[in-house]
Amino acid sequence: MKMTLESIRSSIKQAALAAFGKDLKDVDPSIAPATNAAFGDYQTNLALTLSKPLKIPPRAIAEQIVSKLDLGDVCEPPTVAGPGFINLKLKRAYLESQLNAIKSDPRLGVPKAACPKKVVVDMSSPNIAKEMHVGHLRSTIIGECIARVFEFLGHDVLRLNHVGDWGTQFGMLIAQLKEVCPSALTCADAVNLGDLVVFYKQAKKHFDEDATFQERARQEVVRLQSGDLESVRAWQLLCDQSRRAFQDVYDLLDVHNLTERGESFYNPMLADVVKELEQLGLSVEDQGASCVFVDGFLNEQGKPLPLIVRKNDGGFNYATTDLASVRYRVRQDKADELIYVVDAGQAAHFAQVFAVARLAGWLPENVKVAHVPFGVVQGEDGKKLKTRSGETVRLQDLLDEAITAARQELDSRLEEEGRDESVEFRSSVARAIGIGAVKYADLSLNRMTNYVFSFKKMLSLQGNTAPYMMYAYVRVQGISRKGDIDFEHLPSEAKIVLSEPTELELAKHLLRLDETLETVAEELLPNRICEFIFELAQKFNQFYESCPVLNAGEEERTSRLILCHLTARAIRLGLCLLGIPLVERM
Repeated sequence: MKMTLESIRSSIKQAALAAFGKDLKDVDPSIAPATNAAFGDYQTNLALTLSKPLKIPPRAIAEQIVSKLDLGDVCEPPTVAGPGFINLKLKRAYLESQLNAIKSDPRLGVPKAACPKKVVVDMSSPNIAKEMHVGHLRSTIIGECIARVFEFLGHDVLRLNHVGDWGTQFGMLIAQLKEVCPSALTCADAVNLGDLVVFYKQAKKHFDEDATFQERARQEVVRLQSGDLESVRAWQLLCDQSRRAFQDVYDLLDVHNLTERGESFYNPMLADVVKELEQLGLSVEDQGASCVFVDGFLNEQGKPLPLIVRKNDGGFNYATTDLASVRYRVRQDKADELIYVVDAGQAAHFAQVFAVARLAGWLPENVKVAHVPFGVVQGEDGKKLKTRSGETVRLQDLLDEAITAARQELDSRLEEEGRDESVEFRSSVARAIGIGAVKYADLSLNRMTNYVFSFKKMLSLQGNTAPYMMYAYVRVQGISRKGDIDFEHLPSEAKIVLSEPTELELAKHLLRLDETLETVAEELLPNRICEFIFELAQKFNQFYESCPVLNAGEEERTSRLILCHLTARAIRLGLCLLGIPLVERM
């Protein structure tokens, strides 16, 4: 109800101006959903915020604003409660008109942005020759959800995968490849190098134990950086094999349109970044390193904290690469908003990088930038999720296990219900539930929260889980099958009529979809979508239990069928924006 809230906010502002004069021309009434349904649907605490500057009791201010407030056909006459809250209740006729206006709208009343932006979402970012793990899971699915929301709102989104595909470790890997599989460098066909993680560990062991191999590895770094064709070929083989493994995971997670721009992409730009900082007079030499000091950044001893952009050995680092990425994304990609979905441990790093980019003019004030941090995934012991041997959990193994666990739950339930379903049905539903459960368990929490990974909880049909949401959607589809109803072809002239309290509550919640998505785009918190659809499913269940649908009178029946269909579409859209697959039957 974005336009509704804007019109209410405007009306309240005009009433405040009429009551207290033009000095309040800059006032911005904040409107929030009422904390208690008994008080109405929305409320504003404007009177409380004006009490100090006006030197008038807030309740007296609220009463004067209400006396000037005209909300026409939208709300019932406003009331004042407590110390000065202004409570607003939407009219039944207004709710009916709004629902009837969106019932044939494929966007469910969510408008596209009037001024579309170019939004860059930096997400996932695994390292070549290493496995994707649960940290990459969080970055990938949070980034994907944010990207989907911005796209749905009409913005141009560029998903970027900033993979770790450059650095001294590649000298070690290339030297190992040349030694154990030299034929790979001359074979025209794609070469399978086996398990790259095992390969990496073998190369690291070789490097640590063999001084001669160490020297060869160092020489390979020089060859790679100078563009030696054989070394570049070996590097490309390693990158290509990692990409294939990454893609298997992305396919499982339904993540597409992910453009790879690794560290190697920005490598040719790093010298220019440092040179430009020097020309701008922003960098200084400190103990042989090129550094930028920004006011407000201090180390643990309270001394100025430098952002090192060139090390004392002449090499570059992550800060240089990240500055190059900001500069490129603004200058070449023409981004209006930059979003970095990276773990919370990198908060201080990005704060410094963004501050330096602002000083250099690479990040103009009209370009919005945000680091989207997230917490860690914990095991049942409350510690960071690890395997029994203490190693990081492979993401591919985690997702495979989720599908297996979902299949076991599904088979058990089908046996209890006496249902005989095909192998194809069981496999497709188990995959959707398993992957959906993992994603929803993550996205349903505030991303800053650490959470305990538990298949039992995330696969439950009760509570705020993916299976519960899928079941709510399936339940509506069941009405269609039971009544032989084609939701897509209900009479176009039919109108929604709200007569029961649970119908009104369901209607009000449905009409909050647009403000929910606008909030997600502003706060970058996917859990807002989960909250919306979970509460929607609960309100639908309350409506369904108290209001007959298929057995209602003709007019009520059609009205309630439209409500059911709107609910299913809103749940489907919410799950789609979360990147969670749907099933028509469970």
